Amino acid sequence: MILRETSDVPRADLVALYNAVGWVAYTRDPDALARATAASTYVVSLWDDDALVALARCLSDDVAICYVQDILVHPDYQRQGLGRRLMQHCLERFAHVRMTVLLTDDSEQQLRFYTALGFTNTRDLPFALNTFVRMRPPENAE
Repeated sequence: MILRETSDVPRADLVALYNAVGWVAYTRDPDALARATAASTYVVSLWDDDALVALARCLSDDVAICYVQDILVHPDYQRQGLGRRLMQHCLERFAHVRMTVLLTDDSEQQLRFYTALGFTNTRDLPFALNTFVRMRPPENAE
């Protein structure tokens, strides 16, 4: 497995990985996905020879906030610690930042994964904290 820390990831490889995990909302516009990846503050990926098998990307001001935008592992490579490895690189890169946040599905698997990495669900904090999101529907949604 080869680890790369670069936002220069070929578009075809990005599209193949995002499609493999079912994140087709990202692949409707491959150019936008490539631009988003290139504009990310930090991108770390794992490659099996020439195949992109896992990727994480973060956005940050490098002082107060780091937002983990995406973390995905090809289904054929899941449950091997690759997601944890990528998240540890992200957390190390932004260890000096006050707050690292992410949005994720509400599955038990997701909750266990992020809790094991030191994240706390906002509903479990000892103080009141609201999370707000405003999402625009996909342009070609029916």
